[in-house]
Amino acid sequence: MLWSVIIPVKTTQAAKTRLELAGTDRPQLALAIALDTIAAAARAEAVGEVVVVTSDADVQAGVEQIEGARWVSDPGMGLNGAARAGLERATHDARAAMLGDLPALRSNDLDRALLSATAEERSFVPDVEETGSVFVAWRSPATFEPHFGSGSAEKHAQAGHVRLPIPATNTLRRDVDTVEHLHEAYELGVGPRTAALLNAARARTAA
Repeated sequence: MLWSVIIPVKTTQAAKTRLELAGTDRPQLALAIALDTIAAAARAEAVGEVVVVTSDADVQAGVEQIEGARWVSDPGMGLNGAARAGLERATHDARAAMLGDLPALRSNDLDRALLSATAEERSFVPDVEETGSVFVAWRSPATFEPHFGSGSAEKHAQAGHVRLPIPATNTLRRDVDTVEHLHEAYELGVGPRTAALLNAARARTAA
């Protein structure tokens, strides 16, 4: 079974406002995180396409360089509205939406979640803190309704989504909203774009 994976991405100017790290430009860091996430998702064997929903020109340009990914315009209706827009434009019956701030994501970890999701009509994966949702999947296109945002793990569970048995060590669960989260992701091993920025920042602050 091949999946369409939808990734909503904010404009880099508006993204990651809590992610001020010495020696880095926040919009550039947000862009790197998003593109590393998209590239990792596109490499997953179970992913037939990645649909990125964004109005950011830099994200759009970056997506065009990633094989297996394409972008559609963000309708400007918030995170869930963006996710729905991507889900409606997907080409595979099996569809998932995931966050775009998973710079440590490994393709095989996403494959494990998608394989597990094939057994459920609706499912989700919470973040490491157990409060938010990083990934939501629908095996049938008629059932999708994302509930991202504050307390989304509980909201998805209450809406009938089954929590998938994905361990906390799985890189899919480490989203990045704060500097502490970013350090944790770095220890797991972030993608090349994020790593280049963080390594350069560390070199500048150490000089």
